[in-house]
Amino acid sequence: MDKSIHVSVDLPLLPLSSLSPPSLLPLSSFSHPSLPPEVEAQYTLTRAQRVRAAMFPETLVEGEAVLSTQTDPGQQTNVQRLAEPSQLLKTAIVHLINYQDDAELATRAVPELTKLLADDDAVVVNKAAMIVNQLTRKEASRRVLMQSPQMVAAVVRAMQNTGDMETARCAASVLHSLSHQREGLLAIFKSGGIPALVRMLSSPMESVLFYAITTLHNLLLHQEGAKMAVRLADGLQRMVPLLKKSNPKFLAITTDCLQLLSYGNQESKLIILANGGPEGLVFIMRNYNYEKLLWTTSRVLKVLSVCPSNKPAIVEAGGMQALGQHLTGSSQRLTQNCLWTLRNLSDAATKQEGLDGLLQVLVGQLGSDDVNMLTCATGILSNLTCNNSRNKTLVTQCGGVEALIHAVLRAGEKEDVAEPAVCALRHLTSRHQDAELAQNAVRLHYGIPAIVKLLGQPHYWPVVKATVGLIRNLALCPVNQAPLRDAGAIPRLVNLLLKAHQDTQRHTSSSQQTYQDGVRMEEIVEGCTGALHILARDPVNRGEIASMQTIPLFVQLLYSYVENVKRVSAGVLCELALDKQSAEMIDAEGASAPLMELLHSNNEGIATYAAAVLFRISEDKSSDYRKRVSVELTHSLFKHDPAAWEMVSLFNVCLCRFLEGHYPIKV
Repeated sequence: MDKSIHVSVDLPLLPLSSLSPPSLLPLSSFSHPSLPPEVEAQYTLTRAQRVRAAMFPETLVEGEAVLSTQTDPGQQTNVQRLAEPSQLLKTAIVHLINYQDDAELATRAVPELTKLLADDDAVVVNKAAMIVNQLTRKEASRRVLMQSPQMVAAVVRAMQNTGDMETARCAASVLHSLSHQREGLLAIFKSGGIPALVRMLSSPMESVLFYAITTLHNLLLHQEGAKMAVRLADGLQRMVPLLKKSNPKFLAITTDCLQLLSYGNQESKLIILANGGPEGLVFIMRNYNYEKLLWTTSRVLKVLSVCPSNKPAIVEAGGMQALGQHLTGSSQRLTQNCLWTLRNLSDAATKQEGLDGLLQVLVGQLGSDDVNMLTCATGILSNLTCNNSRNKTLVTQCGGVEALIHAVLRAGEKEDVAEPAVCALRHLTSRHQDAELAQNAVRLHYGIPAIVKLLGQPHYWPVVKATVGLIRNLALCPVNQAPLRDAGAIPRLVNLLLKAHQDTQRHTSSSQQTYQDGVRMEEIVEGCTGALHILARDPVNRGEIASMQTIPLFVQLLYSYVENVKRVSAGVLCELALDKQSAEMIDAEGASAPLMELLHSNNEGIATYAAAVLFRISEDKSSDYRKRVSVELTHSLFKHDPAAWEMVSLFNVCLCRFLEGHYPIKV
């Protein structure tokens, strides 16, 4: 409707004489010295026209030209500068009038439109839905609509009850428009709109799908109670199949809905799993390049990756490889999400094949200064090299040892980096074809002093446990024995052993295992004793270990209820007994009795070590004593296998070889 604007201002009329002459400047005062008089006169005659053209351009007759006084294109005239605020004021007044008109029109139309939306005639409902959809495009009428619960409820009913796709599209569009404001979200929620919108997720019309998922997304983000309502309406069961759609922007909204619904809710995670969610999400990560979609999808996978049931499903679907594709991109947020997800998944992927590229990228990322990236990269490498000889060899061959040592040096007191980095080094230095290469690489890259230093105070026991195991592996390489000794590994291991043993003794009476930082002190006792066992293969180390008054403790550990502690204790005593003085100390501590008991152990390593120690401590005894010991050893070791008596002589030969320094028994 065209409206003319009349602005009247009532002012008292003043006599002409009341105007002071100085306020009216003569026209000649505005003259320009360079303008001819006739031009100056023309400017004077057209002054009112120029002002009107600047302030009310719509009043000009089409084709009418207005004389311009602008001499410098880069500088506005006074009239032009004054015209700008007047135009803004006029525009604001027009908008205000139109807003009021829209609101009044909507207010009058709402009751009738509400009735029409409930009409039995599908054509009437369709026309009403189209009109309501038009009204929602203007702010004033949209606000009136959302303030009417009856209208919102009528739109919801029309959307879910109609069989006409166009009516459904208009109704869904209305709810979508209302969902951009909190008042509209609340109105949709209260009117039961969520179940209706969830049903629309099965619509064959793409636009209806888009309106429905976007409206639900807005509700999940901003409306309290919406998440539970969507779950109760089986929203997840409808959303997961939508992952097969191909529109990246639609998928980005859908995956974000899945993340909002599954975060912190185990039941939702299991529903996503049951409906094939992991496969669909991994497919997206593998085949799309729209950054926002990849980011939202990685967020869902990150949430699911902490679920024990979803974790193997993601790995089996190729999740490790798909996530690994995005570790070198330009999006920092995507890289971080992929790294954290890989870290969560990696303990379930130790047997996974086809990770060569991922492992190489992770080794490269160990050079990052970002703590989060370093934490994730070391954690993933630690898990993927656990009990996987192929991965160990690959990481060793691509410079993983050096990179991990540098990570340890940069980690300082950051346990989240130090622990997995040391664990990864422990894995690389044991039980694969290049283990010795890795053991040497640690020394060659000056890693031994830094590693031994981790045994010092303050103790963070997971790091200590990993470090003790790594030192044991390093000691398997004879060339590392002296550097480990020079770095002070032996006294630190002995001190740790004493502390851990004291802690276990204090809790023996209560029959409770001693935990510190989640680590059993029995594990520290076993680890330290095992490391000292390997270090004792070196004659100089052997003397240093014995000089620290450790033999009484090792003998006491033979009585431990932990089988592995018995084994490593017997093993270290076996090495120490090579020195005559140490053998005498072992005998003096009364080791014969527990060693005789250990001969009956079902553990081959324990029985053999016990036999070796008994032979060595009996070397200076009389021949009768040695003979009795030999008979006892033979009887104890072969009493369960009568047929083995025929092999006694062979056993004695093997045992002698063992005592002479050969180590055929693997423990």
